[in-house]
Amino acid sequence: MKQIISVLFFAALAAAGSVALALDEQPAKSEHVRFTPADLKWSDGPASLPAGAKIAILNGDPKKAGLFTMRLEFPAGFKIPPHTHPAAEHVTVISGSFHMGHGAKFDEAAAHELTAGSFSLMPAGMQHFGWTKTGCIVQVHAMGPFEINYVNPADDPRQAKK
Repeated sequence: MKQIISVLFFAALAAAGSVALALDEQPAKSEHVRFTPADLKWSDGPASLPAGAKIAILNGDPKKAGLFTMRLEFPAGFKIPPHTHPAAEHVTVISGSFHMGHGAKFDEAAAHELTAGSFSLMPAGMQHFGWTKTGCIVQVHAMGPFEINYVNPADDPRQAKK
């Protein structure tokens, strides 16, 4: 019995060594990126959102092709009218609570409250809207270039700036 255990033990060590060797032969990984809340550099939100939003880019560039991650901070009473995106949008509530609903009409009664830790995924082209009573921070990741297309063009804050 001891001999069988010894054989199994050394076979396991040899296998572990092969795995370690294979891992050592892998190409070098990209630099490790990490942020604490104090590291984030907040700036005014993009022109595509109503005034009052703040943005911090964590990874990638929402304006370019490829994966990106950003955080958005919305003040109390902030509303995003119904809109769509050309790519799926992944939203995680970091702090506070954010209300989200689907459809072409802004309807607070039809929205669902997402508290800190909640996640939502909107497929590309889905009409949706959001708002917060007390303020919140959400994290968004998606494939760029990221666009916001308002269902009602009159809701687009970029129109008011022309």
